Amino acid sequence: MSLTLAAIVLIAPLVAVVGCLALRSPRAAEMLNLAASLVTAGAALPLPFLASPAQTGMDGYLLVDRLGAWVVLCAALVYVTASIYAISYMRLLDEAPRLPRFYALFAGFAWTTLTAPLMNDAGVYWIAVELTTLVSTFLVGFERAAESVEAAWKYIILVSAGLSLALLGTVLFYWAGTVALGPHYQMTWQALGQVASHLNPTLVTLAFLLVLVGYGTKVGLAPMHTWLPDAHSEGPAPVSALLSGALLNAAMIGIVRYLSIAEQAGAGSVPRVALIALGALSLLVAALFIVRQRGVKRLMAYSSVEHMGVIALGFGFGGPLGVGGALYHMLNHALNKSLMFFGAGSMMRAYGTKDMTEIRGVGRHFPIAGALWLAGAVAITGAPPFGLFLSELAILRAGITSNAWAAGLMLVLLVVIFAGFLNHFRVMYFDDALAQAPKQKAVDGWSLTAMALCLVPLLVLGLWWPAAFSSLFHEVYATLSRGMP
Repeated sequence: MSLTLAAIVLIAPLVAVVGCLALRSPRAAEMLNLAASLVTAGAALPLPFLASPAQTGMDGYLLVDRLGAWVVLCAALVYVTASIYAISYMRLLDEAPRLPRFYALFAGFAWTTLTAPLMNDAGVYWIAVELTTLVSTFLVGFERAAESVEAAWKYIILVSAGLSLALLGTVLFYWAGTVALGPHYQMTWQALGQVASHLNPTLVTLAFLLVLVGYGTKVGLAPMHTWLPDAHSEGPAPVSALLSGALLNAAMIGIVRYLSIAEQAGAGSVPRVALIALGALSLLVAALFIVRQRGVKRLMAYSSVEHMGVIALGFGFGGPLGVGGALYHMLNHALNKSLMFFGAGSMMRAYGTKDMTEIRGVGRHFPIAGALWLAGAVAITGAPPFGLFLSELAILRAGITSNAWAAGLMLVLLVVIFAGFLNHFRVMYFDDALAQAPKQKAVDGWSLTAMALCLVPLLVLGLWWPAAFSSLFHEVYATLSRGMP
């Protein structure tokens, strides 16, 4: 059953790609992409709970396990909400002749993001992650403004450079495996996990550090994050949601799988300490830039750096709480950051500016959209009663027992970010000095629906941690602890 659902997840976006290019109708393209996203989400929702035991297909190239299926679920939810939001947002661009190409690229980007977590071969996983870069570059520069084109070039150059290091790390992992598996073997995650205890610890440590920097560039961990604020802020808002809520998780899963193998190979504490260090640095960088930010979408982008740092800390701290908290944070952040980019995109269109100093009276002019966006802002800072509060609390508890200094630093920086982030929203909502009336007087139903679909589960997940999630997270932790990613 899980293989069938995985096949649906991978086929539906491809059908949308072909259909959008063939039909060449803007309205048909947006509806076809929406239908594909709904089918994808419907297949992805039960997948993590049916993926035990793990199953392989396509001659061992496809792996459906609970870790990969969980990341697919997060990506599918972003894909469907972003597809709903895109209907209204993209119509406002007045680019009707180009919309079929946009939706073809959008569905293709979703397909690459959904494919990567399900790849069993480490080399093919690298190819899938690189494909996400190639496809999404055209989406980042879709609006063809000078800033967006510059951001697209910066994105592809920096991320490709990082992925080159990830490729070198992958080659070194393959080389390490030749000692036990011979000079020619299929480099699956299971194959590496089964022989992890026979790998050379020094070689594996070097390989992991290269992979961490390489895929960490794609994740947006500091100091490799410099592409992220530009790409997230200059691309269309639906694309920004996919970049932040889906793509970053798909890259993080590679680091997690390699970390499991490195630890079983006897690499010592270096891999875990390195991951914790990058997570803490990401929080520090995010805190410094969030406090001083002026661009509304750049504010959301630096928030992504923050939350990827939190997830890195969760996996770095380890233990059932650390791993469970990180996985829960993946889902909560995917939903929350999508909501924040949807709200930012709507306000940018309404006020005709990206500058937060020129956005005033949001709650007064847009009572429904403003309320949804403000609730999302409270949620994204990790405040109760929303889901990110529970996931950050679990990660902090894990850190207190395993690495108290990093947990303490995390807590201090989260407080700074909380104050800095919400101060921006205080100004946009309650400071009417020099206020200008928005050019657009309402946010339409498609946008409001997408925002509500993100906010409601965030509230539910903050009030109730489902028992099924706990069981799933414990199994993922046990599997990673055995070195069988």
